[in-house]
Amino acid sequence: MTDLDIFVLVAYFVGVGGIGYWSSKRSLDSSKSYFLGGGTIGWLAIGASLFASNISAEHFIGLTGTGAKSGLAVGQYEWLACLILLLLGWLFVPFYHRTGVFTMPEFLETRYNSQCRTYLSAISLIAYVFTKISVCLFAGALVLKAVLGWNIWVAAVVLLVATGIYTIFGGLRAVIYTDLFQAFILIGGSIFLTAVAISRVGGFGALADGVNPEFFNLWKNIDHPEFPWTGILFGAPILGIWYWCTDQMIVQRTLAARNIVSARKATIFAGYLKILPVFILVLPGVAGRILCPEIDVEHNSNDMYAAMVTKLLPAGVKGLVIAALLAALMSSLSSVFNSSSTLVVMDFYKKRKPHASEKQLVRAGQVSTMVLVVAGLLWLPFIGRLSDQLFQYLQAVQAYISPPIAVVFLVGLLWRRANGAGALAALLTGFVLGAVRFVAELGDKADPPWVTWPPLVEYARINFLHVAILLFAISLAVLVVVSLLTARPTERNLSVFPTPSKSAGAASAGRSKSSVGFSVLLVLVVLSLWACFSPWVFGGQP
Repeated sequence: MTDLDIFVLVAYFVGVGGIGYWSSKRSLDSSKSYFLGGGTIGWLAIGASLFASNISAEHFIGLTGTGAKSGLAVGQYEWLACLILLLLGWLFVPFYHRTGVFTMPEFLETRYNSQCRTYLSAISLIAYVFTKISVCLFAGALVLKAVLGWNIWVAAVVLLVATGIYTIFGGLRAVIYTDLFQAFILIGGSIFLTAVAISRVGGFGALADGVNPEFFNLWKNIDHPEFPWTGILFGAPILGIWYWCTDQMIVQRTLAARNIVSARKATIFAGYLKILPVFILVLPGVAGRILCPEIDVEHNSNDMYAAMVTKLLPAGVKGLVIAALLAALMSSLSSVFNSSSTLVVMDFYKKRKPHASEKQLVRAGQVSTMVLVVAGLLWLPFIGRLSDQLFQYLQAVQAYISPPIAVVFLVGLLWRRANGAGALAALLTGFVLGAVRFVAELGDKADPPWVTWPPLVEYARINFLHVAILLFAISLAVLVVVSLLTARPTERNLSVFPTPSKSAGAASAGRSKSSVGFSVLLVLVVLSLWACFSPWVFGGQP
């Protein structure tokens, strides 16, 4: 790191601080201003925030490392997200805006019952604290240690405190507008690293000749251990619906939009941005396989990103790329803090104190965020004791709890007969089956294995995307059967649906030619990319 690199990093922190201060001025007026940005934020900022909140340090490390190890197939999740974001904008957003909810658990209570709300709130908070915050800090601190030489604890503390300050005092408005700034830094720095890497290799043609053609094939065999095409087509969308359409951290941004039209435009814009990670994060990893042969990609692929930054980039540019990494990390952390505090206040504090004033709600949100920052600091000593493998298991937990959540949201919007009893039964059934899979997987991979019962061993070894399909199907069957065997939903449960007289008018008003056109174009772009990076173009087996 040179003086120029340090200047770039300082300028980045000053920029984030200035934007956070500017955008926080009106955030403390009311709970809607603090938690939903006042419902007046434009589509460009929300779309950029959706993208920046999603891309975090583990994306830089994981996508680049996986690209170096096995090629572009991991990019399937990114391009599938383009389509799932359209589903969020066209199907889910109108329901959320119509009911005027602050949180996703609150929507479940309206559509089903309070038990479903409590379940989703508790599961979301546990997942945020023990997976999202932990993985963000762990991945970011490791890279900063490798690139900047920072002590891992110092790096984590600086990131936690810096992010916590503007989140506590600025609320969602500060989070979204700093995300907008950070999205441009993130994209710009990543594009520069990609351009340098491809140039050093000798161009895309030389890159394609320098690695196995299978690296550019997105469609893997059905028995592929990581990316079977059946799992990608049928399992990954289930996880995508949970993450992009029902997760508080993501959906809360769309609730800050002025109206349904603006929220939908934001999701379309974010869909176009999600095309980029394959080219600016995964593809450089493939180039790194050639440029950094000293990295053992089979065992230490996570070292690839730091190696490329330190080896390839000149003074000044290195600071920009590190700023991009910090932007990804801080935007994700701030999103987790803000969304978690919203869940705590709206789903627990407000239920216990229904007559709390607006100032009390805002103050409770600030205190909740402070508690989360402190929890992150207290969790730091344990992060160092956890292995990379265990962190992968923690991330896998989300894959096992998400199918039943996706079921109750999706069916709740598409089938009026679905009721609270069926939804709760589906959630609990899916949770138990997911927990059994998680424990069985831990036991099967232990040394020595302590799970030896053949059916349980077989269950533990099924590809997790195929497990997601199985859990979705079982949860769906439970929801349908229990709903049909119990009482019909109440009028309050069905209030989320538009009345017949307003349905046609609302649909027409919420649809614009530009939104339709750009949505269709995005679908065509994704289909074209799927065709370009296929075995019929690059070789290999379909």
